[in-house]
Amino acid sequence: MAVSSLHRVFTFECRSDPDFASLPSTENLRSTPRHFPAAGLSAAFYGVSSPILRFPPNFQRQLSTKARRNCSNIGVAQIVAASWSNEGAGSPAAGANPVPAVASAVDAATAPLPVDLGADDESVVDAGKNGAVQTNRSSYSSFLKTDASKTIHAAERLGRAIVTDAITTPVVNTSAYFFKKTADLIDYKEKRLASYEYGRYGNPTSTVLEEKLSELEGAESTVLLASGMCASIVLLMALIPAGGHLVTTTDCYRKTRVFIETVLPKMGITASVIDPADVGALESALEQNKVSLFFTESPTNPFLRCVDIKLVSELCHKNGALLCIDGTFATPLNQKALALGADLVMHSCTKYIGGHHDVIGGCISGSDKLISEIRILHHILGGVLNPNAAYLFIRGLKTLHLRVQQQNSTGMGMAKFLEAHPKVKRVYYPGLPSHPEHELAMRQMTGFGGVVSFEIDGDLETTIKFVDSLKIPYIAPSFGGCESIVDQPAILSYWDLPASERAKWKIYDNLVRFSFGIEDFEDLKADIVQALEVI
Repeated sequence: MAVSSLHRVFTFECRSDPDFASLPSTENLRSTPRHFPAAGLSAAFYGVSSPILRFPPNFQRQLSTKARRNCSNIGVAQIVAASWSNEGAGSPAAGANPVPAVASAVDAATAPLPVDLGADDESVVDAGKNGAVQTNRSSYSSFLKTDASKTIHAAERLGRAIVTDAITTPVVNTSAYFFKKTADLIDYKEKRLASYEYGRYGNPTSTVLEEKLSELEGAESTVLLASGMCASIVLLMALIPAGGHLVTTTDCYRKTRVFIETVLPKMGITASVIDPADVGALESALEQNKVSLFFTESPTNPFLRCVDIKLVSELCHKNGALLCIDGTFATPLNQKALALGADLVMHSCTKYIGGHHDVIGGCISGSDKLISEIRILHHILGGVLNPNAAYLFIRGLKTLHLRVQQQNSTGMGMAKFLEAHPKVKRVYYPGLPSHPEHELAMRQMTGFGGVVSFEIDGDLETTIKFVDSLKIPYIAPSFGGCESIVDQPAILSYWDLPASERAKWKIYDNLVRFSFGIEDFEDLKADIVQALEVI
């Protein structure tokens, strides 16, 4: 139903303690349109006494066309609290004054709140049964003649009763967005109108997550993808030209190395693989090849090696190459890769950012220019993060600092304990002075995370016995969540290779990767102690 062309101002009296206990039926009022008088609502209203309505101060903004479009599939929001009294019911004609004493006290203490419904709003909105916001239904009968059409379009096609100031970010489940008229679509295409078009190109829920991650990383822009691996692949394909060259490190996520070694060569792209700390090898690769990108984790997986981000960024930029840091093990809290000089930073959001082992996703943050290049290919390939996953990541981020603080503390404590234990041969953790890049980690990190890798003093079977004796952690892939997780990389990630091939990457049979969750430190320590006593 269209709004009158006149610019109207309605006034609603407010109360702070809505009471639904005495709410009578208002079915007789819902069959016809209702228009609120400009003077306030302390008098009887359509035969029902003392309606006291509570509207948010930004009610007009909440029901604007843009809000309805951007949050179009959330559903009807309960944003009005109403209180009705059954006492002294009467009609305005009879001169009845049915306002009870408590309501009168509220009326006297509360100033009227003007709500301006401008002429550009397309539907008159009123308070319906149980205080729900409703659009007036009379116009639907003019073009929705059957139940089949009403089930599809009623309460939506002429505008939706949508609220946008819920504490939590709404999940916008839609695959496409509509335009009121073709002129709006043309304005959007010619960048005069900011809006959404298709779910693969953007979503309001996902935009909130992108902006939140950009703030954490100090980035101009962030793009979300369906997984961390998807983020790596799209980044590499977008920024390295056919026939180009990249540099990467020996210690890294195995599937990333597999993609670099087996898929990129089909595009004529070659790679130099160096030790994470070998700056000389990086200089040689940059001098001998036209390098487009140095792509590396820091810390790395599973040995938590660290790259001097400031130094290598200067070397890369001097030779016209970009630097991308996979900061998944560091989190955006423990390390600021962009501030240290990196051009891009990416994360498998599945890990610490999600933090609950219940959602998969990836992100890349950096300058508008570089992210735009990546986003173009991303829109073509289509590895989009769905809005429900974006919501879970937003939720996860809200406790990230609390979880990481606990995991930093547990990781450091466990690393020290394990290093001193006679049945542990070696511990890999940047926070330990024994780590090869400890001094570097101290300079560029504020915490070292909850993952500790170590070697048991024994063979494959002894290590299996230790892992199987643990009672708290799950034997599983991934890391960074609330629950502790343990695995043997030789089995979980490299079991398809013979021991001799695994040894080339220093993945020995006695290597354990332990991701500490947020359980109590003493409980975890006691569990490790009893498991070590078994072997």
